[in-house]
Formats: sequence, C-alpha cells, structure tokens
Amino acid sequence: MAKVQATLRAAGWAVLAAITLCSVSGADATVNPALSESIRERLRMCATCHGEGGNSRTAGIPSVAGQPKTFLETQLILFREGLRVSPPMQPVTKGLSDREISLLAESFAASPVRVEPAEADPALEKRGREVARKLRCGTCHLPDFRGHAQIPRLAGQREEYLVDAMTALRDKRRSGADTIMSGVLHGVSDADIGAMAHFLSRLR
Repeated sequence: MAKVQATLRAAGWAVLAAITLCSVSGADATVNPALSESIRERLRMCATCHGEGGNSRTAGIPSVAGQPKTFLETQLILFREGLRVSPPMQPVTKGLSDREISLLAESFAASPVRVEPAEADPALEKRGREVARKLRCGTCHLPDFRGHAQIPRLAGQREEYLVDAMTALRDKRRSGADTIMSGVLHGVSDADIGAMAHFLSRLR
C-alpha cells in the first residue's frame, strides 16, 4: 500500500485515489450488487476520479460511462502492461486479471452517460461539426459518435479532455495510441480541435 501511495503521490493529482483505496465510500448506487465485493470496491475506487458511474466531474479526467466494452478492456490492458503510460492508472491496474478487467469494462459500458449541461457557442459548434464531417470522424466513431468495439465514444466526453487527447494524438505524444488518429489529425489547427471538442462534448 505504501508503495502504491508513493507512486500516486508522485503523480500529483492522483493522491486522492491512493487515500481512498482502503476507505471507499459506499455511496455509489450505480455499482451492481451482484458483482463480487472486490470488483465493487474497484468500481467505487474508479469513481473517485472518473465520477459516479464513470461520469467525470473533474477537469482533465475523462468520463468512461457508456464507452464501448472492448475499448475499455483494451485501454485497461494497455495501462496494466505499461504500454499506455499514466502514473495514476498504472498502480490502479497492476495485478488486475483479464476477468476483472472484463467485468470493470462491462460495468462502465452499461453505465448511463450523463452530460453536464453547458451553454454552447452556436458558431463554434457549427465549425466543430463541419471539421468533424471533413475529417470523416463519423466513419469510425459512428455518425452519432457513440463509438463501437475498440473505437471510443466521443459524444458527451469532457471538452477539455477531448482537446488534450486530440492534441496529443496529433502531436504523437500519446503512448499506446492508434497511429491512424495521428494521421487523421495531422495538420489540424488548435482552433479546429477546440471547435470539434466543443461540438462533441455537447452531444447526448
């Protein structure tokens, strides 16, 4: 436990996750009581950062509610194996079995998506829709951007997280990422990435 806490402390904002690892609140009503206690505890721990049911209310931390099961399984395995680097996620996923990862992914995939109400800028939203259409984002992420299989859901994701993720993909700074996305976003301006994030984050 001390080793895990030290690792998360070094990651800065992840200290809270370490503190709550052994003192998880039982207030998360979205946890399926049919699951084993160890998985239920993992789900409650995940909610510390990713929000109740996987709907993030914290800047910089993505929502995982409603993400495709295969996508979540893939990302958790990448974190566990160190192929996708994230100081907060490596200690959390270390030692998870494939079965546990599958159960966690299934739970969050089935969790209802709750998009925070946010005022939209009509011009920015329109520009974002146009850029997404030009880049044919709906071809892989589906026309409603709900994602499928190993392709993530973009609809309703946190705006600032989308900006950070797309920028990192464009600039080839994201470990364990599909290189296809770096190619799609190559040369896309910060302004256009911001417009897409504004548009996608407000989709239901």
